[in-house]
Amino acid sequence: MSQRDQVGLKRALNVAFLTFYGLGTILGAGIYVLVGKIAGIAGLYAPVAFLVAGIVAAVTALSYAELSARYPKCAGEAVYVQEGFGLRPLSLVVGLLLVISGLVSSATLVNGFVGYLDIFVEWPPWVVITLIVAGLGALATWGIKESAIVATVITLIEIAGLFLILAVSAESLATFPARLPELLPPFETAAWAAIAAAAFLAFYAFIGFEDMVNVAEEVRDPRRAMPRAILLAMVVASALYLLIATAAVLALPAAELAATDAPLALIFERETGQAPVVIALISLFAVVNGALVQIIKCARVLYGMSEAGWLPRWLGRVHARRRTPHYATALVTVAVLVLALWLPLVTLAKATSFTVLIVFTLIHITLLRVKRREPAPPGVRAYPAWIPVAGFVLTSAMLAFQTLSALGS
Repeated sequence: MSQRDQVGLKRALNVAFLTFYGLGTILGAGIYVLVGKIAGIAGLYAPVAFLVAGIVAAVTALSYAELSARYPKCAGEAVYVQEGFGLRPLSLVVGLLLVISGLVSSATLVNGFVGYLDIFVEWPPWVVITLIVAGLGALATWGIKESAIVATVITLIEIAGLFLILAVSAESLATFPARLPELLPPFETAAWAAIAAAAFLAFYAFIGFEDMVNVAEEVRDPRRAMPRAILLAMVVASALYLLIATAAVLALPAAELAATDAPLALIFERETGQAPVVIALISLFAVVNGALVQIIKCARVLYGMSEAGWLPRWLGRVHARRRTPHYATALVTVAVLVLALWLPLVTLAKATSFTVLIVFTLIHITLLRVKRREPAPPGVRAYPAWIPVAGFVLTSAMLAFQTLSALGS
């Protein structure tokens, strides 16, 4: 084996970098684009839909927090399932499902970038897509610390944009006490069916915390840092989502929110009477950040499965100087470029949510099996068994609801 083959990934991330890395992908297209579509399904109950989706995601995040501390490896979910079930084919399928969902997600985010860029300049879509994907692939290859720094800066910009929306929506938010009865759904089947359908779509907005576990081998002290960063990212994202969803339905009718692909830009325009240039610019950063994290995730999953012997060895090669899986990153970049031409966002969100929910359901079962078989290692916080049990019930219920809805449509 050559020295190049022995090079490992660089441990360069601390809790802060890892938290912002996770927030960057969680806060991407979900809130900047999907909040309007969710309001179109649930109406004034959109905040409740986000709350339901957030509860499912939070329980799942706790299972991830424990497993990531027990097994701090790239290709996290595939490794966890292998530890829990010992079935290599199942672990391989889980890993490949994550790669496929990440590729499709990144491609669609890049495609969304073209729509926001049209506000400023109209370039041929294929030119924009090629330049953006090539640039993101180059950044991901350059280094994990450099990528994390860029992701952190962009995430801070994204958060600033959300606070800007809350600031310009202050008058609408001031009506919250008076309009609270309108936001509370009645105990009626139709209302909760709409909330459940919207929650399934809103669940996509919370997807991203699981991407954090795939850089575990590039984190300093991962047993301590991984759980803390996952939970911090989820708390911040959940609070922002509830506030933004509430501001959105109080500021504009649900029909108008549903009709736009840039709901936050529309809110800004209506509340201030000004062109939404700032929000459109921030949205550009948001979708790029989400795409970057997905490219990094997919490359690390391929790297981790190669290291486990499940995929060809060349996918596990690490650049001697940059300490990144350059072959896996190149493959992912090409795949994203190929996919980036036609996938609509809502279709992506539903397909990705369905795929990830299947993985999440397996993760909860995995944690239960692992907890029964062996105690948590020293320094790893073990959560009560009801956490994965509740997570399994909730994710299974969302899967069943969506399957029945698809069959009935």
